[in-house]
Amino acid sequence: MSSPVELEPGGAMAPPEAVLEGAKRIEGRSLGQIAWMRLKRDKVALAGGIFVIFLVVVAILAPVIVGLLGHPPDEFHQELVDANTQIPIGPYGGVSWDFLFGVEPVNGRDLFSRVLYGSQISLLIAFFATLVSVVIGTTLGIIAGYFGGGIDSFISRLMDIFLAFPLLLFAIALVGVIPDQAFGLKGDSLRIAVIVFIIGFFNWPYIGRIVRGQTLSLREREFIDASRSLGARATYILRKDLLPNLIAPILVYATLLIPTNILFEAALSYLGVGVQAPRATWGGMLSDAATWYQIDPWFMIPAGMAIFVTVLAFNLFGDGLRDALDPRTR
Repeated sequence: MSSPVELEPGGAMAPPEAVLEGAKRIEGRSLGQIAWMRLKRDKVALAGGIFVIFLVVVAILAPVIVGLLGHPPDEFHQELVDANTQIPIGPYGGVSWDFLFGVEPVNGRDLFSRVLYGSQISLLIAFFATLVSVVIGTTLGIIAGYFGGGIDSFISRLMDIFLAFPLLLFAIALVGVIPDQAFGLKGDSLRIAVIVFIIGFFNWPYIGRIVRGQTLSLREREFIDASRSLGARATYILRKDLLPNLIAPILVYATLLIPTNILFEAALSYLGVGVQAPRATWGGMLSDAATWYQIDPWFMIPAGMAIFVTVLAFNLFGDGLRDALDPRTR
């Protein structure tokens, strides 16, 4: 039986089991818990993250929200448009309780509904294009950084070629000539798939360079030498040792790449080579508003503010996440 432990000189005695029981209540924090504590202290980044979650929920539930608060996005309400000037009747583009963001000139379509449905296209393309970039960039970056030599030189020069490529001109040329049906897809589905491929495939060098640089540093660490000395294969080291230590920079850069992809998709739609009308997109709405800004400036405000606030929220959240995961970068 364990001998009792004296808590204070001349004081009461307590068994060691009681002391150990109290010690168990003191628990260490994981790296994820520490990062979450840092992120919670950054109110601006937290607000950005909350808005990003809100935006994703709104995009998913757009049909339900439109059914409750709006009208079908392609439904015409020409009775709300002045027959002579072709602009909405009333101030601020015809804003009312029935049309929260007002209506479009000429046809009177509900801007609130079209902004919500446009968020689906923008976020869908941005998320999947970022996923393609992350997968390709991480794979080639970690291979180049770990193996080095000729493999590293080849992949690095490949990155330089892709970075020098005129992406916007290529996207305009390719998206503008795609057929109506290909690869088992047609219409908007085909255009979305092509845009995702173009953005994701040509943007991977940005994250590839970051992953390569981090891998060059990690491959000289002691735990990598320990895995090699135990006979671990390269595939095991890449998958089990290096990749988990690269999750933080990959996650941070992905949150910063998403708003860039949103802007690129909006630019393609603005130039008329993105998803085609009557499908609602933020860039397409801005393109339509460009011809009306002098007589109906309100037309461009809902879509423009949607892009601005979304990109700002992703950037604020990405900056805060970077500081939380690696406070040395502050």
